[in-house]
Amino acid sequence: MKRIIIGLFIAALGLSAFGQAKSEYADSIKKWRAHHRAELLTDDGWFAVAGLFWLKDGVNTVGAGNGYDVELTNNFTRGKFGEIIFSNGKATLNVAPGVLATSGGKSISTIEMGSDDKTKPTKVTVGSQTFYLIKREERYGIRLKDTKNPPRVNFKGLKWFPVDPSLKITADLVPYPEPKDVTVPNVLGGTFPYKSPGILKFKLQGREYRLQPVIEDDHLFIIFRDLTSRTATYGAGRFLYAAAAKDGKVILDFNKAENPPCAFTAFATCPLPPQQNRLDVEIKAGERRYHN
Repeated sequence: MKRIIIGLFIAALGLSAFGQAKSEYADSIKKWRAHHRAELLTDDGWFAVAGLFWLKDGVNTVGAGNGYDVELTNNFTRGKFGEIIFSNGKATLNVAPGVLATSGGKSISTIEMGSDDKTKPTKVTVGSQTFYLIKREERYGIRLKDTKNPPRVNFKGLKWFPVDPSLKITADLVPYPEPKDVTVPNVLGGTFPYKSPGILKFKLQGREYRLQPVIEDDHLFIIFRDLTSRTATYGAGRFLYAAAAKDGKVILDFNKAENPPCAFTAFATCPLPPQQNRLDVEIKAGERRYHN
């Protein structure tokens, strides 16, 4: 009897420890989700994006209202803002007389705009709006953000699957001899260049699956789609970030799978899941579709 009591006590301790670990993990995911939400809603976040305008060679007019090449929102009330002279990848902004615009906290009348493919782009602010130059493949455009953008002001919240600890998975990285150059399709109809360290192999529901990550800064970036994209998650796929491999292992926490920016705005230039990252399985974890 004494042994039975001791055994039950040990089992109870084990269940208690398991329950505590599960609760702590769920809390960590909730904190991660809150951080993800906050990033999207910052003044510079994706819900502030209000436009994307591809530049043509020569003069590109900037202002609020119809007929401008770069169209500011109606929160700019003066009509014409100025002009962007664009040639051979060089963009020079000339602000119209009487318009107050700033860059780096200083008033400007003319400025050469550095693009986001080099270092930090040159940001120009007028009222609640900020715009800057981006480069995508061989095209240059102006991305516009407005802190008073209706999707940001009227934000109602994100949607998530319940936290599922079983979908935090350890994968094996089968490395290439050297990081491999790969191209990833994007919503513009072109491709983005990346480097991939190898192939991730993992098991889910008793079957083996593979994903090809790419390297982004000091971590791994996985662009994937699974069968939930048919009805429950964003149709084009989702993003997942993971720490670099340690001893050949990579932790894939699908509870942190997130929507790409294109799920929130038509003015993003998202990469799409390559064919090898389209999984024939439902992964009911992470972020759900923003719009049903």
